[in-house]
Amino acid sequence: MKKTLLIAMLGAAGLLAHAGPVCAQVAGSTTTTGMAVAAVTEVAMGWSAKKGILGKTVYNDAGEKIGKVDDIIITPEKYVSYLIIGAGGFLGMGKHDVAIPIAQIREQGSRILLPGGTKAALKAMPAFVYATDTTRRDQFVARAEQDIARTREKIIEFEKKAGAATGEAKVKMDREMVTVRQDMKAAEDKLVELKRAGEKKWREFESDVSRAIERVRLSIEQATA
Repeated sequence: MKKTLLIAMLGAAGLLAHAGPVCAQVAGSTTTTGMAVAAVTEVAMGWSAKKGILGKTVYNDAGEKIGKVDDIIITPEKYVSYLIIGAGGFLGMGKHDVAIPIAQIREQGSRILLPGGTKAALKAMPAFVYATDTTRRDQFVARAEQDIARTREKIIEFEKKAGAATGEAKVKMDREMVTVRQDMKAAEDKLVELKRAGEKKWREFESDVSRAIERVRLSIEQATA
């Protein structure tokens, strides 16, 4: 018998039961062209989000309609993590999507249930908002700046040790510090380029910044080993 969407989703829920709520999620992963025969078979025997769940009414355990499934969130690891439920149509208000952890969803026959869910509870939840590209850029820049700041602190510590060293040890540490400083400067320059690129072209520099930060991290690790 073919697997239903909820069976597949609830199977993934065990791995996601401890995941905390988030304001917005971005789904996506790196893929390769083409599929193996086994993968094609798995897809053919699997479920269709469009035909199996999207647009379906969500009920509570009292049989009341509390929303409709507008979307599903799939993590980069390919697990279904959240249902995006549109509650506006049943609450007599404007568009109001909410994110419900898949671990809270149940299946009863052909119905999708949110046990304990009420119209009032959904209305009180923060609205789900999809992350914009500007938000992703800002988040990436913030993480990069934090990584650079932490690495800079390690460099300062290493400089203090190099200053107190003597003889061959000092010569070696000073030589390693030159490489570390060069890598740090390159990472900072790449981040500046990304910021100057603006909202439309920043992704062209994303991988360069990530590689530059990783390079300086490895340099300081080797220097302090």
